[in-house]
Amino acid sequence: MRAALIQLQSSDDPQANLAVTEGYVRDAAAGGAGFVLTPEVTNCVSASRSRQLAVLQPEATDPTLARMREVARDCGIWLLLGSLAVKTDDPDGRFANRSFLIGPDGTVAARYDKIHMFDVTVSETETYRESAGYRPGDRAVLARTPLGRIGMTICYDVRFPALYRALGQAGAQILTVPSAFSPVTGAAHWETLLRARAIECGAYVLAPAQCGTHAATEGRARSTHGHSLAVAPWGEVLADGGTAPGITLVDLDLDEVDRAHARVPSLTHDREFAGP
Repeated sequence: MRAALIQLQSSDDPQANLAVTEGYVRDAAAGGAGFVLTPEVTNCVSASRSRQLAVLQPEATDPTLARMREVARDCGIWLLLGSLAVKTDDPDGRFANRSFLIGPDGTVAARYDKIHMFDVTVSETETYRESAGYRPGDRAVLARTPLGRIGMTICYDVRFPALYRALGQAGAQILTVPSAFSPVTGAAHWETLLRARAIECGAYVLAPAQCGTHAATEGRARSTHGHSLAVAPWGEVLADGGTAPGITLVDLDLDEVDRAHARVPSLTHDREFAGP
């Protein structure tokens, strides 16, 4: 199976981002990819709540989702929209950070709302409070598809191994980690965390990323780490997308998942313990 990681430098203009994303997805399909993945917040990277309120849409009317469903059908591919920022009907007005797995017939085969919110102070000048604008999900999602069993996660989830262990023990062969990782934490932890999740679960990890400095109509401009990664079940980095927008192609062999499990069957070795 050939997969394509799309690395983007999305702005806070969903329509402009959609045109760029569509071009990359079509090029990836033309390159032989049957599974194409885009990063977190494909449709809009913004630190401004007022800008988000002005440009975001509910899932039912989101133009990126609607168009990408058409593109997946036109190209006959499986497409992971890493995540879209979408409006909800929550009383407090918070958005959802939602990943969509779209089948080659254009239907949404699975959706996942990011569980873990990025509420951190990286430094005196870099603070994030994702939960102020987004409400967390509460359900792990394993999509059973002709491609294989796909465990869906998003970005900051990667720091919570219990989620991945649950997906691995449920049979995940591919773990998706679309991201918009901070440059500081990305340089320190990105590759290590992704390789750890692959090794612990004996599964492929596919992590398409946002990169560079993101143009902002309102509020501060965000920067992200890039380096979209594909990691094998034994922990080898198969591909690194670098720091510029583009397409990274990688070939997967799901028999490698079975071989990793046979060599180190740690998913079956849990034991009860007391304490601490």
